[in-house]
Amino acid sequence: MKKIRLLIVDDSALIRTMLTKIFDASEDIEVVGTAADPIIAREKIKKLHPDVLTLDIEMPRMDGLTFLRNLMRLRPMPVVMISTLTEKGAEVTLEALKIGAIDFIAKPKVDVSNTLQAYADDLVEKVKAAAAANIQPDVHTPKRSAAIAQPSKSISVDSIIQPAIVNTRFAKTEKIIALGSSTGGTEAVKELVKGLPATTPAILISQHLPAAFSASFVKHVDEVAKMHALIAEDGQEIVAGNIYISPGDRHILLKRQGNKYFCKLSDGPLVNRHKPSVEVMFRSFAQVAGSNALGVMLTGMGADGAVAMKEMFDAGSINLIQDEESSVVWGMPGAAFREGAAHYVLPLDKIAAQITQLAK
Repeated sequence: MKKIRLLIVDDSALIRTMLTKIFDASEDIEVVGTAADPIIAREKIKKLHPDVLTLDIEMPRMDGLTFLRNLMRLRPMPVVMISTLTEKGAEVTLEALKIGAIDFIAKPKVDVSNTLQAYADDLVEKVKAAAAANIQPDVHTPKRSAAIAQPSKSISVDSIIQPAIVNTRFAKTEKIIALGSSTGGTEAVKELVKGLPATTPAILISQHLPAAFSASFVKHVDEVAKMHALIAEDGQEIVAGNIYISPGDRHILLKRQGNKYFCKLSDGPLVNRHKPSVEVMFRSFAQVAGSNALGVMLTGMGADGAVAMKEMFDAGSINLIQDEESSVVWGMPGAAFREGAAHYVLPLDKIAAQITQLAK
């Protein structure tokens, strides 16, 4: 099997060394070169023909965003950004994802060696996913986004919410929507909500992002949506016309008291290597909303949420998944499809209209 040819672009010699060590340990990736700035990288791209780039944002001679814009215009290719976990870093990274980057790696501020090594498996998976991603370079209607790397340890959804016999009939009839996404998701979510009217049933979203990125992501969603987007709070009553986005360091679950829905946030362990986990949210919808729920799975790496989406299906919910052609990575949607969890498989630009029809 041909190895993925990777070029590492970073002004930090330590980061270049650490990333080279991590990726060279993978059987599927070959680091064909490194570059300390975009000017050097430009020449190495011409000479080495890499399949994937990792690209730092803050570099001398030319910043990462300027280089990325030029790259997407002249030689589109998969790029994984190296980002800092700060509010400023969040804004710049989301802009990079909008321009066309596939994903990002969170660069630690301290203890770089140990922290990066702890995420080694996830870093490798991000580059492998980027190599297989759909490249659709269009700075006006981008289709790119991110998933936060998590340590490799995976814990079952049962640690947060136990399986239960689901009542498929509920006295309450108000519809409610659960949406899960990961790699490619921040732009896909924005594209989807733009097409939904302000009267749409409430939406709960689990998007794989770090906590430092939550406020920026919510702001960007709110700017394009007719609905109102906000960061979910524990115990918050859920109201139609609102989009409740899980904080990047909490699982979000649906709770019901009488005929009202509420958000519940959990600081439990990572599930499927993620917090928030789509698996956790979807299982709570299966148990609490049943046939009143609409489940939506957008682009994403891995399989988080696929099994619980089938639980929603079995509980009577109507489920929609993004099709392979319009997905940056058809990991999570593809896994849900293979579980038999989907009623509709649709391109991204058709999902909003179908949700509106189903919500009537």
